[in-house]
This record gives sequence, C-alpha cells and structure tokens, in this order.
Amino acid sequence: MLLGLTAVFVAYFTVWLPGPGVGLRFLGFEIGEWIKFLGVGMARNYFYLPPITLGLMLALWTAVWLPGWKTWVARGVAVAVSLLALPAVEAVLSEPRSEWLLRLVLIALVTAVALSAHWLGRWPRLVWALVALLGLAGALLPGWEYGVVRPLVAQVFAQPVGIGIGVWLNGAGHLLVTIVGVRSTYPE
Repeated sequence: MLLGLTAVFVAYFTVWLPGPGVGLRFLGFEIGEWIKFLGVGMARNYFYLPPITLGLMLALWTAVWLPGWKTWVARGVAVAVSLLALPAVEAVLSEPRSEWLLRLVLIALVTAVALSAHWLGRWPRLVWALVALLGLAGALLPGWEYGVVRPLVAQVFAQPVGIGIGVWLNGAGHLLVTIVGVRSTYPE
C-alpha cells in the first residue's frame, strides 16, 4: 500500500509530457494548466485527480489503523497532499467557476473523509472497496485523458509525443493500491 501511494506521489512530480525540448516537458502538476490552452474542456480536471485520489486513499487507509497521533498525522498529510490540486488564486478570481469549483469540492471531500475516517473504520470492507475503486479511477482517468490529449499536443509540436514516466508511474501506483484494496476487501 505504501509503495503504491508513494509511486502516485512521485509520479505527480515527474515528466508526464516529454516534449521536444526541456522547456516543453511538463510534469504532472503542470500539465492540467498547460493543456487548458488547447481547448480540451473540463476533462483536463482528470490531471488534477492524482493528488485527490492519493489524499482520499491515504485518509481511508487510516480508517483501519489503530487510533493514535500517527493516524492523525497521516490524515493531515492526506489533506495536505490534496491541496496540490488547489487552483491558483488568479484562477478563482478571474476564471469561470467551472474551471476550479470541482477541485475545491474534491479537496473538501478529502478533508471530510480525513475527519470522519475513524467512524468509517467500522466498515473495513467498505473502506477497502472504496480504496480499490479510487485506485482504479486514479489509474484509468488521467491515463485515458493523456491518450486523448497526446495527439493534440503532437499536432501543436508538429512531431510525435511520447508518454512520460509520470503517466506510467501514476498508473502503476494506483493499480498497486487497487490490488491491495481488492485483496483486503475479500481476504482469504
């Protein structure tokens, strides 16, 4: 579980879009803003999903931990990680709500789950099933959107564009968490 969560975190800070030059290589946390100018619409929010799913999966994981200060520190980390999806102040002040409101709602959801995780621990199978679903969503949705955006970027660059290590690492980390979630939901 920890390996999968770490892979998702590291993936968000590695190259997702390996452009033709150093200045045109985009990390996970940059790509959502950059592709906004390609006119891909609201689906670009999938690129902000990794810190949200990471925060939710970590907060849910703590629901099955024994209570203590380490549990609350991990829940605080879950909320802090979700803040990586926080829109810039300029975006909130100058862009339409549709560009940033969903991300704020999802960050609030991570916070609510972190604060209520000790109650969710009463239903460990539900917790693990949710972790598995979040892992699956976090693996598929950003990767799928990257596949949609990649031809547009190749057209802008006028040359083929590859798939960065961040996309692969994000998918692998989320899938690893999904496997843990499924195995914990249905223990032998």
